[in-house]
Amino acid sequence: MQFIETWISMWYDFTGKANYKMERKKETDMYNIRKVTDDITWIGVSDRRLALFENIFPIKRGVSYNSYVLLDEQTVLFDTVDASVAGQFFENLEAALEGRSLDYLIVNHMEPDHCAMIGDIVRRYPAVKIVGNTKTFGMMNQFFGTDFSERSVVVKEGDTLSAGKHTLHFVMAPMVHWPEAMVTYDDVDKVLFSADGFGSFGALNGNVFADEVDFDRDWLDDARRYYTNIVGKYGASVQALLKKASGLDIAVICPLHGPIWRENLGYILEKYQKWSTYEAEDQAVVILYATMYGNTASAADALAGRLAAKGVKKIAVYDVSNTHVSELISEIFRASHVVFAAPTYNGGIYPVMENLLADMKALAVQNKTVALMENGTWAPTTAKQMREKLAELKNVTILDAQITIKSAMAPEQEGQLEALADAIVASMDNQ
Repeated sequence: MQFIETWISMWYDFTGKANYKMERKKETDMYNIRKVTDDITWIGVSDRRLALFENIFPIKRGVSYNSYVLLDEQTVLFDTVDASVAGQFFENLEAALEGRSLDYLIVNHMEPDHCAMIGDIVRRYPAVKIVGNTKTFGMMNQFFGTDFSERSVVVKEGDTLSAGKHTLHFVMAPMVHWPEAMVTYDDVDKVLFSADGFGSFGALNGNVFADEVDFDRDWLDDARRYYTNIVGKYGASVQALLKKASGLDIAVICPLHGPIWRENLGYILEKYQKWSTYEAEDQAVVILYATMYGNTASAADALAGRLAAKGVKKIAVYDVSNTHVSELISEIFRASHVVFAAPTYNGGIYPVMENLLADMKALAVQNKTVALMENGTWAPTTAKQMREKLAELKNVTILDAQITIKSAMAPEQEGQLEALADAIVASMDNQ
């Protein structure tokens, strides 16, 4: 039996065919790919072991790294993946190529979770050409010590690349959310490869299309948190990209993270319109409190109860010490009204609340109505300091009504609590 297997192997080596097929089958027998269109295949990989995206944002549901292959007269790969999922990625790529070599790699975004495999791609497919813009190749040299100049194809706004029947159009998207970012549009299948735009935290679980999942229930919060924390500062840049995209006939949006959009594109476009213009999704109140011993928390809950009694719905209350700042930022983007409640600490703002306010400034939060509550046993100054920091933000209305707590809320402050609730309700009615 061993003799027969050896002879067969030698014969296949001689013919140069069957041995390749056996090897290829071994490499691709665990692939996971999905057709996006007849000619385009998703070859992404999900990572459920990663705890922190960019080593800062908790991702309880993991994350997907999406990559796509176009089969035409030329074969085209759109972006690669993070190094942590390289094995699965290459199995998927080999399966999608169906025995063909790779002609082009288009690099829409140079962040390492999408470009880590460029060097490996070149080693595996020595004839491949790499497509990107001038800034793409500058960053490539920084990351890899080479810009692969011998195989680089430099494109700019409006340039095209023919893969055969498919023509690929390149649209620059600087600062969405890196300066080299671009998107690629296929004018045959009407597919927009959108880089980090329209992405989301969360691993894909077989259902790679947004219409295959309950997006509102299972994905919206992660999509909002992804946008607001990763792209949120660059609303003007997103607006510029949306304006360009409006001139394209788009049927499918293929992001680098999260589900693919092939139905109801207006839903996600509307979300991006709101998020990028800092318009609240909901007429809602989010109460964010910091507390040392529970007294400020009690006051925050009391305010929530008064608001509910006055008919306010969609109230959310968070302890800023126990909630990751990325979730708080997402909720601030979502809601029209935000209440900040914090004690004075070493003459300043309680540190976790101060950090939140700094993050809001860094992410250019704007267009909010806010109310303030402060606590201090002997010298409460938090409200004044929070007011000064919030005044640095664009188009933030700070209600005059505020509450100062001395250690714990006193019974005689019931009128102040009612007045603050009334002021919030009145401002909601006027919007």
